[in-house]
Amino acid sequence: MTAIAKRTEREPDSKARLRLWLKLLKVSRGIEADLRENLRVEFASTLPRFDVMSALSRHGDGLKMSELSGLLKVSNGNVTGIVERLVEEGFVLREAVPGDRRASRVRLTRKGAEEFARQASEHENWVDQLLGALSPDEAAEMTEQLDRILTEGPA
Repeated sequence: MTAIAKRTEREPDSKARLRLWLKLLKVSRGIEADLRENLRVEFASTLPRFDVMSALSRHGDGLKMSELSGLLKVSNGNVTGIVERLVEEGFVLREAVPGDRRASRVRLTRKGAEEFARQASEHENWVDQLLGALSPDEAAEMTEQLDRILTEGPA
């Protein structure tokens, strides 16, 4: 029985939306698990490290630690540990913020930018493969629909 046929059986609209949510969650968790494993195997890295490097790559002048944690929606403590290891590996540079003794700004080093570029290229390929069942037009349509949910919020 198709999803459309199920919809015609006169059930509350909420059931169709609940099924959609559960399917989105299952797909999202599966993709995330694959990406985590690929990063671990191919780069001996983690998804949180990738996320930190990604955020820093979009902010060439660097970010204060508080800005970075706010952008990633994680605690300062979580970001601090990741940044410490990236600094030790030479991927990130920590600098003092003039006029604020307690704050530090972090940015990718050249080595970090090069490493992130390698990882980002593979990440894009993995996502492309994982979502390969969708045509580019279908992917664009789904993106538009999800954007509508993000911008319009609850009905």
